[in-house]
Amino acid sequence: MPVLETQGVHHITLNGADRQTSIDFWEGTLGMPFVFEQPNLDQPEINHLYFDPGDGRLITIFTHEERRPDDSPNPNEVGTLHHLAFIVDRQTYTDAAKRLRSGGFANSGDVDRGFMDSLYFREPLGQLLELACYKFDPPTGFTHSDVLRKAHDVRLEAGDMNIELKHLDEAHAALINS
Repeated sequence: MPVLETQGVHHITLNGADRQTSIDFWEGTLGMPFVFEQPNLDQPEINHLYFDPGDGRLITIFTHEERRPDDSPNPNEVGTLHHLAFIVDRQTYTDAAKRLRSGGFANSGDVDRGFMDSLYFREPLGQLLELACYKFDPPTGFTHSDVLRKAHDVRLEAGDMNIELKHLDEAHAALINS
C-alpha cells in the first residue's frame, strides 16, 4: 500500500457530557477560545463544540444535555487514548500546578522528561491530559522535531536511555553547522 502523507493534526474530538461542563473546562480552565458549535452532522441530537487549542487547529467535543459528568479515569486499554498533551510556554507551565489545584484539579506536579517538562491531570470527564513545555528552542529554520530527531541519533550513539540536555545541545550545534 502506498504511504498516505499527513500534514498535521486537523482536529481531535472527545465525547463530553453537557455543553456547560465542556465550555467551563476547555475555555474557562484551559483558556481555549470557543470557536463555534453546531449539531453533529452524523447524529443531530448530539451537539458539537469547537475550541482553538492555540495553534489554529481544533479540539472538538460532542455534548448532550442528558449526559452527566463522570470523572472516573478513562479506561487504559489497548486501542484507547492514554493522554492528550498540549504545549505551553515556560511561564504557563511554571504556574500550572498551583492554578490547577486552585481550580480543584489534582495534578502530578513537575515531571522531568529530559527534553521537556510535563504536568499531568484529569479533565472533568476522567481523560488524562498533559501540559508539556520544551526545554529548548530549535535553531532558526528548524522545528522541535528536527532537533529531537538529531538528539535521538546522538543519544543512540552515546548508548544513553533517553534524550537529555547534553543530547539536545549536540543536536542544536549539529543542525546549525549543517
